[in-house]
Amino acid sequence: MTKRLTEVAKKAGVSEATVSRVLNGREGVSEATRTAVLTALDVLGYERPTKLRGERARLVGLVLPELQNPIFPALAEVVTGSLAQRGFTPALCARTIGGVSEMDYVEMLLDHQVSGVIFAGGSYALADARHDHYRRLTDRGLPVVLVNAGVDELGFPRVSTDDAVAVEQAYGHLRSLGHERIGMVLGPEGHVPSRRKLTAMIQAAGWADDEFVERSSFSMEGARVAATKLVERGVTGIICASDVLALGAIRAARRLGRAVPADVSVVGFDDSAFMTCTDPPLTTVRQPIETMGQAAVDLLVTQIEGAGVLHDELLFEPELVVRGSTGPAPGR
Repeated sequence: MTKRLTEVAKKAGVSEATVSRVLNGREGVSEATRTAVLTALDVLGYERPTKLRGERARLVGLVLPELQNPIFPALAEVVTGSLAQRGFTPALCARTIGGVSEMDYVEMLLDHQVSGVIFAGGSYALADARHDHYRRLTDRGLPVVLVNAGVDELGFPRVSTDDAVAVEQAYGHLRSLGHERIGMVLGPEGHVPSRRKLTAMIQAAGWADDEFVERSSFSMEGARVAATKLVERGVTGIICASDVLALGAIRAARRLGRAVPADVSVVGFDDSAFMTCTDPPLTTVRQPIETMGQAAVDLLVTQIEGAGVLHDELLFEPELVVRGSTGPAPGR
């Protein structure tokens, strides 16, 4: 108990006596100090006293699928900074292989009486995944915002990049360079953003089948296998659902003895960190992460403050960034 008082007092920047008064529900403590103590208690992982558990902390969960893909740390930086400016303490929850699942994180966040949760790249984007833990949040009336497209029936506010515009930009760029056999490396079959990209491509290219589409997990090695099949079918331009997939596609072309972009052009999606440093620098469609992250926080705080819920999906227009991984089609 003494150790807990000391740690909470240090975290909140108050005396141990003040912490004790807050935990025992005594008077003589300002609301700001009381909030600081309770937030410190939540951040340090201590349970609130029973009589205080009914109150939500000024703690907001940010649940990410990983931190290896640079786009997710970039989003975390925007969201955590924006939350701090609003007086909320961010709790970063990044899933790992064989580690804590998204469902487990939801339970932990509920136990800590968070004020709301922002999800990015979660199982909400997979049509065939389990969604029970999201419904638990709905049942609790907890404010939630999803970043990028998810299954419609969940009903949460969404902040998304316009996948159709992204594909139109990438496809138009490759066509302008003379590419006619253009393929796609997308995420799993049930991945909603990938579905949207495929629908846009079918409309733009007038495809009658999916001959030039390969699916992959969002890993470089998975993309290498998928892109190898496309290059062997004679594809000269490849549009990928992420920068990581695009790097895998470049690796596939090189292992087949093809040069990028002389023989095969590759377009990524995200414009995550260090894509200017790859060999060659990656042409990609940039997600407006800063704008989207701030919008997600705005939507969440609006819900927390009881100003209503916007159930519409906010679509943000991406931007094509042309670098060295795309060039004229072979023979031009």
